[in-house]
Formats: sequence, C-alpha cells, structure tokens
Amino acid sequence: MSKRMMHLVAYLKTGPTAVHGGGWRHPEARLDDILEPERYEHIARELEAACFDACFFADLLGLYDIHKGSLDSYVKYGGQISYLDPMTVLPIMARATSRLGLGATLSTTFFNAYHLARALGSLDVLSKGRVAWNIVTSATDLEAQNFGFEQILPREVRYDHADEVLEACLALWNSWDADAFVQNKQQGVYADPSKVHYANYKGRWVSTRGPLSIPRSPQGHPVLMQAGSSERGRRFAARWAELIFTAHGSLAAMQAFYTDIKGRRAHEGREPEDCKILVQTTVVVAETDAIAREKAEYLNTLAHQELTLAMSSSNVGADLSKLTGDATLADLQGNQGIQGSVDFLKVKAQASGMDFKTTAQQALPDQIVGTAQGVADQLQALFEARACDGFVVSPIYHPGSHEAFCRSVVPELQRRGLFRTQYSGHTLRDNLKD
Repeated sequence: MSKRMMHLVAYLKTGPTAVHGGGWRHPEARLDDILEPERYEHIARELEAACFDACFFADLLGLYDIHKGSLDSYVKYGGQISYLDPMTVLPIMARATSRLGLGATLSTTFFNAYHLARALGSLDVLSKGRVAWNIVTSATDLEAQNFGFEQILPREVRYDHADEVLEACLALWNSWDADAFVQNKQQGVYADPSKVHYANYKGRWVSTRGPLSIPRSPQGHPVLMQAGSSERGRRFAARWAELIFTAHGSLAAMQAFYTDIKGRRAHEGREPEDCKILVQTTVVVAETDAIAREKAEYLNTLAHQELTLAMSSSNVGADLSKLTGDATLADLQGNQGIQGSVDFLKVKAQASGMDFKTTAQQALPDQIVGTAQGVADQLQALFEARACDGFVVSPIYHPGSHEAFCRSVVPELQRRGLFRTQYSGHTLRDNLKD
C-alpha cells in the first residue's frame, strides 16, 4: 500500500479579499491587477510550481447586503466580492498551466443542468481533465432575487433539487463514449453515432433530453467538490463529493466530521478514500516564531470590525447587528445561511466564553502562525490525527500569502515525505488518488 499523502487546494477570489477582511490593506498586497489576466496567470504558475492539487474560486451571485440591509460595509471596507466571473478567469489559468486543477463555484439552484454540464464540460476538455466543480445550492435571498425569485428555496428542497441536477449532469457528461471520434477522411466518417447517447433524464424538477454536444474529457467529467456541513449537506456529500471543503473550530470537531463522512461514504457503497476531506486553514509564516506572531498581529489589526461582523452575517444568513434582546439567530436567518459557518462560530463562542454576536464580530479566520517548520508540524499533526486528508489554504493577502506558503511550507512538507514533489497524473482526478 502506498503512503498516504497530503492534498493541498488554494482558495481564491476575483476580488481584493478572501476570508480575512483586512488583507488587502497590507503594504505588499497587489490591488492594481485585480482585473488583469496576469494576476491569475501568476498565481496559477506559483501553485503549480509547488505541486498544489488545485485552486478554486469561491463565488457569490451578487453583492452581500444582509448586514444592516446594506452593501455599504462590503463595498467600503473591501469585503469578499467577486469582481469577475470565475468561469471567465479559469481558461486564462488553464493556458498558463498543465497540471494544476481548476475549480469553479456554481449553483445548482440557479443554473440548469444542461448549462452546467456544457460550460464545465467544455472547460474540462480544454484543460485536458483538470476541472473541479464546487457544488453549491446557494444560501441567500439576494441571489434568488437576482434570478427573479423572492427568496431561496427551503434547505431540504435545495438539496433534493441538487441531487437531480447532478444526476442530469452525469447523464449528459456520459453522452459521448471515450472512443466516439473516428476522423477517417478516406471513409468520410468523423464520429460513430452509436457512441453518442441521449440523456433522456426526467426528475421532479429537472429534465434534459441531451445528448450533450461536448465530447468526453480525459477524466470523464469534472471532479465534484462540496462544502455542506448540515445533516442534509452531509448526505449529499456522501453520495456525490470527491473533494470536501470544510472548516471546524477544534480538533475533535474535525475528527468527528472526518469519521462521519467516511462512514457515510461506505454506507453509500462508495470507497471512503476516494473522497478527500480538506480543512480550511490560513497560514502566517516567517523566519522566526516571534516575527511570525508580530506579522499576524499586524495583519489582524487591518481588519475592520464592522466588515468582520458583516462577513459573519453573510455566512450565517442573518443580520447579526439585530441579534439583541429576544431575537434569536433562527428568527433572523429564516431560510438563509450556511450551517457550517453557524457551527464554526458556535464552537468559537463556546471556547472563548463570549456570546455569539461578539464572537462573530471578532471572527477572523483561525491562523497557523510560525516558521515553516512549525507550520508544517501543525499541519502534519492534523493530517496524521485523521482530522483531514489535507488543507484548503486561504490567503490573507495576495499574492504574498500563497507565495510564502509555496516557497517555504511546501518544501518542508516535501522534505518530510508528506507531499508530492511532482505530479503523478495528468488529470485532477488522477492526482487526487495519490
């Protein structure tokens, strides 16, 4: 049996900020190239040189205005905004690389199955099998209103609907056999029609005739990525996900989630090891522990508390400025919010002894701070404790956070034999099997 290897995926945004609201204010943060192709080509090359499995773009179909019913905090203080559609950026990154996986966040609620299958399938073919689909059902009314609905669907319905979208997409991706092309000029036969199939999918909400016009990619279809932490989200993940992105506030919570998902996979008749669970992590690395701590403290002073609370409000789907008196979180949420974000803040509140709102106002991402050796120690401990199969590395500022991780922490992980020194496969799915 081959040695278990760590997997690394980079979290990206097409905007100034990722999960840390103050990173764009760092003196070394690049702001002048957010709308330039070179920004995305550069970070793709850096990540591929470090042998990252993949990168993916988080996305929202609108501007957050949950906090105080206004978008002011996000716009004024540089919140997590997508200034560009990631599906327009990923082809640029595909051209700059040959092995790095490329992930897009797309909603099953607002995009129909044929559109999803066609767009993702095209990019998967052009990148030679390196695409991942971060599957979301969406969690905010503002997105629903951008697509002509008053509010988001109930949680259970969203996932039931998403199941059908996935079934339909897979039927469409399987429209073409791998050997459908003949391309015989002498016989005048371009492709074998017996190897092109109708999908003929019909569910309660979703139907599609097919066949898809896009031929099969080298990896068959995009890698399926997901981040649901609710009970229904976990059931969805156990059925579909090959890559899970999660965040938990304690080692015990990480281990419990890991064990639960792997067990659910087995119950579904799927190989547990074919689903990689990656924990979100933010790293501040420097030459010494003291310098790293000073750097982290400085970075954290750059985050505006108003934006931090607004970001927490957006994640939990409730205006936390109104969390006073008799108002409960459930009352303020309605049908919105991400359960994993709620759970994360509850764990943080319990550990700190602060109330939920105060915790949310100070909820900067947990950070692993230290030298390359010290950071690698902590990542290795989590990995070997079966808390995860690897990490989603979220930057504080661009491009310095990812560059420092790639150039100092990755070589240390490689020296310990925990991470690849070269890619073993050509497709993302192949590389996830390491």
